[in-house]
Amino acid sequence: MEGGPATVLVVDDSRTKRYLLVSWLTRAGFEVLEAETGAEALKRVGVDPVELVVLDVRLPDLSGFEVCERIKASHPALPVIHVSAHAVDVVDRAQGLTRGADAYLAEPIEPDELVATAHAVLRYYRARRRAELFAERLARLAETTVAVHAAPTFARLLEEAAVGAAEIFRTPAAVVAETFDGDCLAGVCPGPGQAGGVVGWTVDDTGVPTGTTVRVDEPSAWNLTDWPADDRLAVAAARLREDRAPLYVVVPAGVQVPGMPVLVQLAQAVAAAVEAQRSYDQEHRIAVTLQRSLLPRLIPTINGLDLAVRYEPASAQTEVGGDFYELVMLDGHLLMAVGDVAGHSLHAATVMAELRHAVRAYAVEGHQPGEILHRVNELMRRLLPHELATICVLLLDPATGQVRMASAGHLPPLLTVDGRVEFLQHSAPLLGVRAARPPDLEFVVPPGATLVLYTDGLIERRDATIDEGLAALAAQGARVEPDLDAFCARLLRELAPSEIHDDVAVLALRRH
Repeated sequence: MEGGPATVLVVDDSRTKRYLLVSWLTRAGFEVLEAETGAEALKRVGVDPVELVVLDVRLPDLSGFEVCERIKASHPALPVIHVSAHAVDVVDRAQGLTRGADAYLAEPIEPDELVATAHAVLRYYRARRRAELFAERLARLAETTVAVHAAPTFARLLEEAAVGAAEIFRTPAAVVAETFDGDCLAGVCPGPGQAGGVVGWTVDDTGVPTGTTVRVDEPSAWNLTDWPADDRLAVAAARLREDRAPLYVVVPAGVQVPGMPVLVQLAQAVAAAVEAQRSYDQEHRIAVTLQRSLLPRLIPTINGLDLAVRYEPASAQTEVGGDFYELVMLDGHLLMAVGDVAGHSLHAATVMAELRHAVRAYAVEGHQPGEILHRVNELMRRLLPHELATICVLLLDPATGQVRMASAGHLPPLLTVDGRVEFLQHSAPLLGVRAARPPDLEFVVPPGATLVLYTDGLIERRDATIDEGLAALAAQGARVEPDLDAFCARLLRELAPSEIHDDVAVLALRRH
């Protein structure tokens, strides 16, 4: 529509009159279509790219007034000019304008008057269409901005951006950006209403300045999807910082309208979301690295025992948590512990480190599990008064299998003996709470038995209760593979959700 000749539909059953109207409008630079009846006119308006209708009031099948009303019902902005040699009095003019016409010309019509009237109503029509298109694109831009900022992963962000660009411009679209690791990915959508995807891509960033610029490229330079064959590509490049790779939004150049900087605004919005995602990925990686550095680095080798550990941090879109574990030999006994500090943050991970080292320190002093937890609890209440944690601590004699265990609000360990499972309940208040604690629980791990300690991330799911999670653990724990590592891996695979929202620690011990 913008910049080209307007298409006018002339509707009149008189061949002579229609010939004159078509001739005048054609000489004035309009593209002209013809229709002889009201029904034909209505059909053409719904199919052809008509921007103006010049409509006779008297037609053989329908009145021009009725045809105008039907056109306006389905295309409210489409301008209609009534022309008539018979209905020329004030009542006819008033009826025509009242029933939707934008102008009313009575014969004899001067060519200059017809052309001037056509230009006048088209100016309003094009301005209205431009405003409607701009408003529509801005609304879709807002939706896309929300979607990209809510995307849980970098790949999903690019996919949402490409789908949003396709909806905004009603064309194929691609969005290209570099991850924190330096991998270049492209979100691609073949068109509005279609699903997007992500593929690997490479692009030359040489000469791209800081800020947002728009250039026109050949489709062969961005062979990511089937672009329109008769159009070039508009490429918006947004570079927020000199030390960052730019982001590119690619759409057909023909959809760009002067004075509508929607492509630039889209590139800037997606670039901001990409920068936030890069920063979060970097922070999460640092936090996970710190978290792992605070956990045991080696699993002790102990005669008569098999040990296995699986520790999985939360997914990239979740903050690190405070899950921890401990495996260390002290005076001929194995200290085995697993715990969880309340909350998900780097702060929770640092509190976890303090608790783990406190447990080790009190265990080195020779205290039994219950006394260890009592002292850790007093430490928390004095130095970390606003923190809560659960923990399960046990000391095991590898020679006899004798165990002393104390728990502080933690989930019960699972003991598997010859396919029979038992949860070792030891109810006690959380760490951080002033309350009496029960005596230690004593039991024996018989030869061939397997003991499993775990954190709540293994069994907690948003669509199931804790009891259902424990039942699922019991079902999966009844069978233990010869390889304990494989056993722990299966527990995570079968029980933990595909996208882990909480840290998961699993410790398995089997006595020969």
